[in-house]
Amino acid sequence: MKNVLLLVHDDAGQEARLQAALDITRAVNGHLTCLDVAILVQIPGDYDGACGAVLLDDERTRASANRLKLDARLHAEAIRWNWVEAVGTLASCVRDAASLADLIVLNRQLDSFHSVDLQAAIGEIIVKSGTAVVAVPEQARAFAASGNALVAWNGSAAATAALRAAVPLLALAETVTLVIVENRSQAGEPGEAAAYLSRHDIHPLIANVAPGGRSTADALLNEIAERDAAYLVMGGFGHSRLREAIFGGVTRQMLEKCPVPLVLAH
Repeated sequence: MKNVLLLVHDDAGQEARLQAALDITRAVNGHLTCLDVAILVQIPGDYDGACGAVLLDDERTRASANRLKLDARLHAEAIRWNWVEAVGTLASCVRDAASLADLIVLNRQLDSFHSVDLQAAIGEIIVKSGTAVVAVPEQARAFAASGNALVAWNGSAAATAALRAAVPLLALAETVTLVIVENRSQAGEPGEAAAYLSRHDIHPLIANVAPGGRSTADALLNEIAERDAAYLVMGGFGHSRLREAIFGGVTRQMLEKCPVPLVLAH
């Protein structure tokens, strides 16, 4: 995990993304690519594209000012970095830029991104890029790679993909806990996942958590608080349509409520 892709945009979530990306890049001794996306907005009735052109011009003006501000900060950081600019939809620009990225840093929500549904965009990015995503809450100001890591484990292909993608981060964690919020027969054999991690010199704890009338998401949120977790690794759970296939009930609730960064893969 050496190539970290950061979405850059002058919005309320930028500071959270930036701080998480800087922490991760330093922790893995990697390279940070800053992707500045000028988002094309489709406006109903704007048949000649005049309104969209005005908005795009405004986006580019803000982007130029934002780059000047961030250039000074990035030059002061002890990391390797470069800057890439793109124009288009959020998901397509990030997906295209992620072809050689190991990790993408985004926010969980981006209300100021011209009403972009980031949860749907994350689903498209993960499915079509095949790259893991770190989704940070807007209030976050760090990614504690050396903290306590939780892995939501249910034995699915998505959970397995997330576990594999997160190995370089998990290797830096103080503790790693595989959390199973289901009967073991439903969740797959956690011993196999633990053995896989042990071959990377990661020796996880295994926590079988009884839901006790709670939703799986609420049980995971409780484990995050009880174990003082720095981040949670999880795959997509759910249904058949693209949006729901990646973010069914559990993952969607975690995107909405989780107080720590999520490391997501499909």
